[in-house]
Amino acid sequence: MKVEKYSRGKGADLKALRDKKLKGQLAVKEKLYGQSAKAAAKAEKWLMPSEEGFLEPDGLEKTYRFPQESIVKEVDLLSSRKPFDMILPVLGPYTIEYTSNGRYMLVGGRKGHLAMMDMLNMDLIKEFQVRETVHDVAFLHNEQMYAVAQKKYPYIYNQHGVEIHCLKEHGKALKLQFLPKHFLLASINSFGQLHYQDVSTGEMIANYRTGLGRTDVMRVNPYNAVIGLGHAGGKVTMWKPTSVKPLVTMLCHHGPVTAVAFDRGGHLMATAGVDFDRGGHLMATAGVDSKIKIWDLRKYEVIKSYAAPAQSLDFSQKGLLACSNGSQVEIYRDFGGHDYRLYMKHRMMKGYQVGKVLFRPYEDILGIGHSMGLSSILVPGSGEPNFDTFIDNPMETTKQKREKEIHALLDKLPPDTIMLNPNFIATVRAPKKKEKTTKKEIEEEMEEAIEAAKNTGHKKKTKGRSKPSKRAKKKEEEVFRAKRPLLEQSKEVDGRPGKKQRIGEGVELPKALQRFSKKPQS
Repeated sequence: MKVEKYSRGKGADLKALRDKKLKGQLAVKEKLYGQSAKAAAKAEKWLMPSEEGFLEPDGLEKTYRFPQESIVKEVDLLSSRKPFDMILPVLGPYTIEYTSNGRYMLVGGRKGHLAMMDMLNMDLIKEFQVRETVHDVAFLHNEQMYAVAQKKYPYIYNQHGVEIHCLKEHGKALKLQFLPKHFLLASINSFGQLHYQDVSTGEMIANYRTGLGRTDVMRVNPYNAVIGLGHAGGKVTMWKPTSVKPLVTMLCHHGPVTAVAFDRGGHLMATAGVDFDRGGHLMATAGVDSKIKIWDLRKYEVIKSYAAPAQSLDFSQKGLLACSNGSQVEIYRDFGGHDYRLYMKHRMMKGYQVGKVLFRPYEDILGIGHSMGLSSILVPGSGEPNFDTFIDNPMETTKQKREKEIHALLDKLPPDTIMLNPNFIATVRAPKKKEKTTKKEIEEEMEEAIEAAKNTGHKKKTKGRSKPSKRAKKKEEEVFRAKRPLLEQSKEVDGRPGKKQRIGEGVELPKALQRFSKKPQS
């Protein structure tokens, strides 16, 4: 057991202590610390039994040279059944989407083919034809409902393929993203308009024009629910529903951005062109200039830049980066210090054009949507091996599903909570700077100061120093002394400049001003 991982450092040296009472108290505490470390290690052993396993080469072997056939032979029986190739040459190219627990997969063909599958049992739940162009698909809060961006408008269907809503206000949507904590469906249409709609109430929350033209590159950062858009001018903009202007505008490439993606739950994450790292602080972008860049969003600086083209990007739960180019898929692994090197490589059949790559949550699987159908390959070490049933449960029952949906609605966050730094929420607001005092307040303070100066008592002095004239003079001096700072404040409030200082004869003026100076009389 990993007891050292939970220990509280080196224990106190009890032999050097002379105080018996203190020595006994520290001995009891050290014993409790040891017991708690053993209990935590034991809990980890039983509650987190699995660890991710990567490909380990022997000698001069390279992991990117291992083909899928040899990997499938070495894994267990259940994992060997997960890779597949589904050839659908008529209705492609295809795009794919997974639920947050990784159990269900939604498939959308460009020529109107829609299907939903249970990936745990490899069962087809529903398949139908909408007879319209399909641009994108997205699950909503669970597999019961999903949105499809069709030829004219986005539509919402239930799991049985029944149309529930037609979202005409979104227009011709090209990309869809769902914000699960806020129950918001975001879309970008062909006119460059970004829409946010609350799917729990049906209210349109926001509608903004990006002003940067048509784009089909969009991804949501799960860390802070900020939408990232990639534009044709090489810019990446970040949006929230309560801001008319983008929160951040970054010039990332010298050509159109081809993809955007964000980190998933503590590790790097990406999409077709843009990706984010641990805690949402990293972003990876890909553009037509054949470059993949990784950015630190805390400083908005490039950390790494690679000369490689990519049409689609995605980060796994454990930080692997998948990128597609033509008929080839490459997976990169972080070997420390954001040093991404080639980990795996997979080549499709000649002529297949990969449209989207997407890692399946909680599984070592990479889903690929291409021009001739769907594929799924094994990527050891990509998925989180231990899931929390209170967050995502691939084996959840109908009752658990119902309870989770109710809790999600009760815990729904308002759109105002979306911001670049979500840690700002629940912190104490810094005190505001003191506002400038008004003229009326200064006059009131002046009157109080004059009254206080007039009412001050004076000792009687002999030898003519307590004459009425001298007392009156002293009172005038005290009143003036009390008024002086307040008079200066009132001048600042009125904006009246003070007396101009005369320039002495010895001061030399600049050449441009010398002709305005008074000439000495001869």
